[in-house]
Amino acid sequence: MSSHLGENLRLLCSHYRSIAQVCRKLGLNRAQFNRYLSGESQPTAYNLKKIGDFFGVETYELGLPGEQFARLIGARGNHVGAPAQQDALQTLLQPLRDHSGDLTRYCGYYFEYANCMSVPGTILLSLVHMREEGGVFMFERQERQVLSSGGQVEESARCRYLGAAFQLQDRLFLIDYESLTFNEVSQTILIPSFKSRITRLNGLKTGVSSGDRRTPACTRVVWEFLGTEINRISAYRQVMLYAPDDPRIDPEIRQILAHAPVRDGLFEVE
Repeated sequence: MSSHLGENLRLLCSHYRSIAQVCRKLGLNRAQFNRYLSGESQPTAYNLKKIGDFFGVETYELGLPGEQFARLIGARGNHVGAPAQQDALQTLLQPLRDHSGDLTRYCGYYFEYANCMSVPGTILLSLVHMREEGGVFMFERQERQVLSSGGQVEESARCRYLGAAFQLQDRLFLIDYESLTFNEVSQTILIPSFKSRITRLNGLKTGVSSGDRRTPACTRVVWEFLGTEINRISAYRQVMLYAPDDPRIDPEIRQILAHAPVRDGLFEVE
């Protein structure tokens, strides 16, 4: 990246109330961003793309000579460098973000145990990663509907869910969508841990079966904390379907999942 980056960034930032506001929206450290502006240091490729995406310019354009970059911005009018208009969905969710608690202590990897909605009578173990990015708590859930039978492992489906997490009052709310087929939105509600060390989180999950009828379903769910750093390959090998009596499933988890999730029309969780 050329020496013109700082000058061009200052031009783009002039469309906002302050540099601090830009840093908050970008999720970047103010001191580090000031070094970009002064030319003392250069952004990583990742941060450079984040900056370009935020302002609506290509990364290579940020390195153009100042006069050429200014003409480029002027030619594009208000579409470049001006604060992005918040769309209706962002406006709807902003109060939810504002009132959400701090989920930092819940960041890390989990095994999720749930009764499989698509293959009744089996337990689905998924791998979940919750993280914080730019002040937003997001998570990714990996599923494989794999069942080991007679020494043979057959894979019927793989799913990847992406979602956002919120803490409202004394519950954790997680909303996600299936990012490979875009055919499902699911919600998980967990009871937070009040212990100094997180081990397991219990709750309920709603979604639909991947079968032809797309049947709505609800199941109890257990999240088992693995840590903030794990061997992902080793963990992913365990992501599959299990028989309810499989000895690899902890008896306590098996007992929780065996309880009916709906009773007298109300959800009940321990």
